[in-house]
Amino acid sequence: MEHCLRPLNLCHVEPKLIAVNRAHMLIHGAALLILIHYRASFFFAEEASSPGQPTTLAWLIIFLGELMLSLTWLLHQAFRWRPISRTAFPERLPGDGELPSIDVLVCTADPDKEPTVAVMNTVISAMALDYPPEKLHVYLSDDGGSLLTLHGMREAYDFARRWLPFCKRYGIKTRCPKAYFMDDEDVSASVGYESEKEEVKEKYELFEAHINGYRNRNYGESRDGRLDHPATIEVIHGNSSDEVVQADQQQMPLLVYVSREKRPSYPHNFKAGALNVLLRVSGVISNSPYVLVLDCDMYCNDPSSARRAMCFHLDPTLSPSLSFVQFPQSFHNISKNDIYDSKIRSPFGTLWYGMDGLQGPLISGTGFYVKRESLYSEPMQEGTTANLMDLKAIFGHSNEFIKHVQWSDKLNKNILSEPGTVCRDTEHLASCHYENGTKWGQEASRFQVRICGGRLLHQLRLALQRMEISVLSPVAAAIFGGFHDKFE
Repeated sequence: MEHCLRPLNLCHVEPKLIAVNRAHMLIHGAALLILIHYRASFFFAEEASSPGQPTTLAWLIIFLGELMLSLTWLLHQAFRWRPISRTAFPERLPGDGELPSIDVLVCTADPDKEPTVAVMNTVISAMALDYPPEKLHVYLSDDGGSLLTLHGMREAYDFARRWLPFCKRYGIKTRCPKAYFMDDEDVSASVGYESEKEEVKEKYELFEAHINGYRNRNYGESRDGRLDHPATIEVIHGNSSDEVVQADQQQMPLLVYVSREKRPSYPHNFKAGALNVLLRVSGVISNSPYVLVLDCDMYCNDPSSARRAMCFHLDPTLSPSLSFVQFPQSFHNISKNDIYDSKIRSPFGTLWYGMDGLQGPLISGTGFYVKRESLYSEPMQEGTTANLMDLKAIFGHSNEFIKHVQWSDKLNKNILSEPGTVCRDTEHLASCHYENGTKWGQEASRFQVRICGGRLLHQLRLALQRMEISVLSPVAAAIFGGFHDKFE
């Protein structure tokens, strides 16, 4: 009982930092008022009374420019008014059997611009999250409809069957295999670690070789088909002949390949449209109540991020009004002479914490755990009844999807009964014309308005809920992104 009463998270307010910020605002604001008074007084002086005075126009332009910059500075002070930080306690969560399931949505579009090996590293890092495997479902949207990406998914699943047990057995923190083998700091003192590490490294090099070999053999794959292809959905199953893998037989997270239908005559809305399709397809397969959205050039650096996010989503004092938990992004391969702030330190180091203190809506487009229900325009509660025609006008004409909209956390075992096959309804959900004539489509799609790359942040209105954002900055970043070379 005492364990249950302890809080899952804490919010920290730093009075000293707030005092320094507000004192700076006061001093800087007073200086701006003096400057504005000085500029404005010129227009009432005798020198400015003559219309032909050549300095009047220049003075006016400078004054208007300073007014605009002063207004911009004033608006940005909201981010420094009450910055807060948060701490999560994943060890206080209930047992694995009581945790909700999570769907991980990853998007890729072009295997030439987004190397398949790098994208698969992102997928594998998501599969390796420290979360019950039966409650973790990873979906990859391939907008290019590339056979190379599909082949990479199969190879990634086979390698993950060896990689995941290795990480759990030795407590590996860096769950992205490429990042792990490039960094010698994440080591274990356990007996047999070094020998098994070499074996896994050989398997990883073989995994890379298989994907690159397939690319070389199929180098002439048509690029025209990337804009004109039917929907393809496949639940990935392993075919590894590795005796160690076969003997281990550990349960694996669900891995699903999704390539939505694309036709030149239909707008596809880029990442926004891909996420909408993933939301629908995952809704009839796993229908997890929480969704993690990842860019293909980001990888899960901290395997505990899912549990730490649940510390907020499962907090009874926050959960009713909580829509998403955002993790700050971190980047590597940045020049030591980073004069352009390519690490985006200002947003993630200042603005995010300030918005958290103001409880304002802010989402970065990747690295966030969002409540699935908040992505529907009409919140649905399990057990409630609604007019079928009204639901079809909102969610489309898929009876299967409408049925699952009112359910949560129920894995559709019928779809998973036969390897590599899915029901016809999931392909219908991934068609390019599914949204036509629906409220879903009329709203320009939920992800396009609410999540698309973080460009339309201020248009967020997740089911009219007050949104909370938990900005967590542990010693090890939870989400890592590449720079220039798109390394996951």
